Amino acid sequence: MKYVALPTEEFQKLPFYLAMEEYVARHLVANDYFFMWQVKPTVIFGRNQLIDTEVDVEYCKLNDIEMYRRKSGGGCVYADLNNIMFSYITPISNVNFTFDRYMLMIEHMLRRLGINAKTTGRNDILIDGKKVSGNAFYRLPDRSIVHGTMLYDTDVEKMARSTTPSEAKLKSKGVESVRQHVTTLNKYLSMGINEFMQFARTEMCDGEVVLNGKDVEAIHEIEEQYYNPEFIFGNNPAYTAKVKRRIEGVGEFEAKMELRDGIVKKINLAGDFFIIGDIDNALLVPLIGVELTREALEKRLADTDVESIILKLSKQQFINFLLDK
Repeated sequence: MKYVALPTEEFQKLPFYLAMEEYVARHLVANDYFFMWQVKPTVIFGRNQLIDTEVDVEYCKLNDIEMYRRKSGGGCVYADLNNIMFSYITPISNVNFTFDRYMLMIEHMLRRLGINAKTTGRNDILIDGKKVSGNAFYRLPDRSIVHGTMLYDTDVEKMARSTTPSEAKLKSKGVESVRQHVTTLNKYLSMGINEFMQFARTEMCDGEVVLNGKDVEAIHEIEEQYYNPEFIFGNNPAYTAKVKRRIEGVGEFEAKMELRDGIVKKINLAGDFFIIGDIDNALLVPLIGVELTREALEKRLADTDVESIILKLSKQQFINFLLDK
């Protein structure tokens, strides 16, 4: 695996690094790539999450915490300069294999430092039962991208105040608050953050690719889309019906629908689930015009492989959710 380095070490805003992942995936030759990055206090929420339910927007504004949406699924995370973000790009297309391979690489890297790290659940790495790393996944043509946090000495107070996970999500993890759920790596290491980053780079990579000025210019062009207010805040028109549920092992779901005489006219699906297919065209658009009954939904989705669109979600689970059963 090759490490991707920038020509300068100056810190960028978070969208730059998300754009950098896309650039590496689209323009570097097929290989496994890895890089690390840090940002000033920032909240990052998943592609299908609603900012108003996941982020304390007012607190973030008052405390100069930036807010951005990413293109991967999963939950809301907080990052600062004492948190390290990891990015992994690979040509491997199998979702479960890619995710599991990356998580095990990180787990083994931490274990070589004598840390009793363990992968668990959908996307977390734990130390002594507490989360030190959360990760998310998405696909581009011919490439897979996994990215996540490594809580080295993150400000847990700001993390807890800026993000607002649901009570159901916390209960699913057996905790009552964010503070109970997370830990930081510096509690288990004597090395500083820069020394740890160098260790991770050496352990996981066998060479490097250094981007040039033209590469950086191209990354900045991709970056602009992440600043679009509609992308960040979403377009959430009024709906006449709402269903909300946590499906264990899959994630949180909230469906908002406009129904007329029991017929679906509009549908929006939000949550921290992992998207691995074309959720709009393959799953949601086909539901427009269907009667909200089990028989009609099963008929409309008869040829739809739901599990190939939302990771680990069965067709029956999806239908039961829409029907609130």
